[in-house]
Amino acid sequence: MDIGFVGMAAALGLSAAGSAFGAGFAGMSSVGAWKKCYASGKPAPFIMIAFSGAPLTQTIYGFLLMNFIRTSGCDPLMALGIGLFCGLAIGLSALFQGKCAAAAADALGATGKGTANYFIVIGIVETVALFTLVFGLLLLNS
Repeated sequence: MDIGFVGMAAALGLSAAGSAFGAGFAGMSSVGAWKKCYASGKPAPFIMIAFSGAPLTQTIYGFLLMNFIRTSGCDPLMALGIGLFCGLAIGLSALFQGKCAAAAADALGATGKGTANYFIVIGIVETVALFTLVFGLLLLNS
């Protein structure tokens, strides 16, 4: 076994950990917002399910990065660095996407307005993970 395998595990593990935290934060906030809607007799927006699940895509990016590291044939130390730092950045993107989605669920539950704006913000945070994946792949091919 070489140290590059640690980079592969880090790419997936850190991304998935961020997804877990982000989805957890967004999910808890969605449940709380639904409770407030039910308590006040307002309809509970089902779209909050999308807020709760938004951070899960970063696990896919971590999986893709892991597989690209595996097949790249790059130096094991480089594989370690890319896996650690890109996995961390993707995971942090998921974590903060979940926090944005939590705020979006709270705001939508309170006002019933702004859904498109909230998805735009969630998408901006998603872009950080996409950029990290693409730039990490470019580093693997250099």
